[in-house]
Amino acid sequence: MNPVVAEISKSSLRHNVQRVRELAPQSKVLAMVKANAYGHDAIGVAQALDCVDAFGVARINEALSLADAGIKAPIVLMEGCFNQHELEQAIDKQFELVVQNSQQLAQLLAMTEVNKPVKVWLKLETGMHRVGVPEEQAQTMVEQLQACSHVDNELTLVSHFACADEPAHPCNEFQLSVFNRVTRDLDVKKSCANSAATIALPQSHFDWVRPGLMLYGNSPLEGKTSAECGLKPAMTMKSQVIAVNHIEAGGIVGYGATWQAESDSKIAVVAMGYGDGYPRHAKTGTPILINGKRYPMVGRVSMDMLTVNVGIEADVQIGDPVVLWGPELPAEEVAEYADTISYEMFCNLANRVKRVFVE
Repeated sequence: MNPVVAEISKSSLRHNVQRVRELAPQSKVLAMVKANAYGHDAIGVAQALDCVDAFGVARINEALSLADAGIKAPIVLMEGCFNQHELEQAIDKQFELVVQNSQQLAQLLAMTEVNKPVKVWLKLETGMHRVGVPEEQAQTMVEQLQACSHVDNELTLVSHFACADEPAHPCNEFQLSVFNRVTRDLDVKKSCANSAATIALPQSHFDWVRPGLMLYGNSPLEGKTSAECGLKPAMTMKSQVIAVNHIEAGGIVGYGATWQAESDSKIAVVAMGYGDGYPRHAKTGTPILINGKRYPMVGRVSMDMLTVNVGIEADVQIGDPVVLWGPELPAEEVAEYADTISYEMFCNLANRVKRVFVE
């Protein structure tokens, strides 16, 4: 039996959607489930979230997986299609498409034998300089799409913030000003707000908000915890103790002998490593919960194991439950010890980690 389990709370997922709706009551919710729902299992999350208006994925294989699983809500390809075959598949499955450059636009306009008009989201470049059509081309592209017989009349203009996790950053107002200037006289729906903007930039909510990380109960804002954002972590990463070792003062633990006991110590070995997706660069001192109590990890993270100094007097036994992160130990706190972000920790979870959905 694999002792490493990611337990996903359906009620927490639904709570976080409700939090989105409280913050943006006039907006529809496009729930981001790309990258396997940030490591949470896209199909399971989509099945749990029948309360959202649509799902967003990055690439067509993700959309096909949801459709094959019977998900009926609209599915939006946030990066659009990368070739003719993908476009034909997307149209056949009635996925909604983001168009982010002139090549994607030309391929779509040239399509024939389209049975049902395609819903399109036109991506506007407003200052992040990643993807999106330039401001000076936007109106012409909107007119071309609205004149196309196989494109749905309801067009949505979409953009993305570079610095929404820092609400006071001047980039936010600059990007909003560009977006508002372009869309002012256009008959389109609008969408700008990711998780951070949903929480901190209400002026960006418009017709659709696009929550990602906040759906999974983690804070998207720099310096704010999930609790301060009114969110509930959906994932509890669990394992168990698989060995308990007594070492004398001066004994070393783990690869590279990077940690040495200053006094006689008891070391619990936990079945969890970078092969499961635990961050390899987590530092000595990273908190681990064993039997609900915090202890510091020591030494290097191995592929399948990590080691915890539980103190010479601790009553820790083989088989005792371990929590690597969850409601009592926020993933963003663990991420700080590893010089990473919770997004990466979730997305890096290996396939061998079993996802289990609970109410």
